[in-house]
Amino acid sequence: MPEYNPYFWIILVAVIGIFLLDLVSEWFNLKALKPKLPGEFTDVFDSAKYLESQNYTRITTRFGFIESIYGLGLFLAFWLIGGFSWLNGIIDSWGHGQVISGLLFFGILFLVNEILTLPFDIYNTFTIEDQFGFNKTTLRTFLTDKVKGGILAIVIGGAILALLLWLFSTDLLKDNAWLWGWAALSAFSLLMAYLAPAVILPLFNKFEPLDDGELKDAINSLATKCEFPLTELSVMDGSKRSSKSNAFFTGFGKNKKIALYDTLVENHTTAELVAVLAHEIGHFKKKHIMQSMLLGIMQTGILFFLLNLFIENKSLSAAFGVTPPVIHCSFLFFAMLFKPISKVLSVAMSILSRRNEFEADAYAANLTGESLSLVTALKKLSADNLSNLTPHPFYVFMNYSHPPVIERIEALRKLPL
Repeated sequence: MPEYNPYFWIILVAVIGIFLLDLVSEWFNLKALKPKLPGEFTDVFDSAKYLESQNYTRITTRFGFIESIYGLGLFLAFWLIGGFSWLNGIIDSWGHGQVISGLLFFGILFLVNEILTLPFDIYNTFTIEDQFGFNKTTLRTFLTDKVKGGILAIVIGGAILALLLWLFSTDLLKDNAWLWGWAALSAFSLLMAYLAPAVILPLFNKFEPLDDGELKDAINSLATKCEFPLTELSVMDGSKRSSKSNAFFTGFGKNKKIALYDTLVENHTTAELVAVLAHEIGHFKKKHIMQSMLLGIMQTGILFFLLNLFIENKSLSAAFGVTPPVIHCSFLFFAMLFKPISKVLSVAMSILSRRNEFEADAYAANLTGESLSLVTALKKLSADNLSNLTPHPFYVFMNYSHPPVIERIEALRKLPL
């Protein structure tokens, strides 16, 4: 590898530096685990369950560290022995055009990565998650999910990748390829936000209409009260794969849908579920969803503008042993160069997300007229999911899209209701 190439050293330092930064944050997080259960949670945790939650944090953190070391080692080894140049040379010898060559290049990398990381997925699902009582996935479901996910990645990911490869390789749009790429990926993201809940998610889970009764009446009443255009209310068989709980909203304009995990419905009271959904409605009412979409589109624009500057950069390609530059290789190499900026943007988005969570909590409390139901729901979710109750501030800063639950509860209790 050419020692004089600045891009080689910038990317190498960035990749290792980000890994070390994450490692430090995880070390701080483990050190922040406290032996004494916070008084706020004595009604949902006993000493045994609290110890279990801390063990879950320790084991998953250490497992994640081993997985990260493995992934970093594979990447560096493949890079430093000239793997990218070797793979590109083989594909180039097959004599296909740039679009097909690019699809083969990324397809092979994707397939090899799936094979090499499969043991970690299996161990995490059937050993760690099973050890703590979360895993409900059968081997058949696990393998079926992998096959379905792979097919979707090939069909959907392949289609958008083929379009981007064509945009940047055709002379017709050479000067404005980044603008067309920005527009195409933004439109695709918006389309997927609409299609995913209606087409993709049903491929993996069953959605049944929520039964008539107290809960359905309470949710519809809440939606009417805040003029939320609820068009569909369903229960998803989340227990098919895990005992963890969740809920999510989808839809645009006057077509909003709510999906509740069956585990969430089973483990919470009507008042708690209404409070959780009021929180989610708060995200819509406070324009957080639109805000995130617009920021995502802006980030995509910045990404493509910078990509356009480096797409034919000979030094960047040479840092990975590929000369002259090739469109599909440049996509990947630029992603590595962009990694530090991507990390900064991710942290900034998490800061904004945490602020939005506080706003949605306050909206829910004001809408329902009380905060206790949301407080108890958050505490139950923490217990059910064995959440870390005392995360380190630096780890939160680097990784959390939601504030620590204790901070959310403290903020809710201070609201003047």
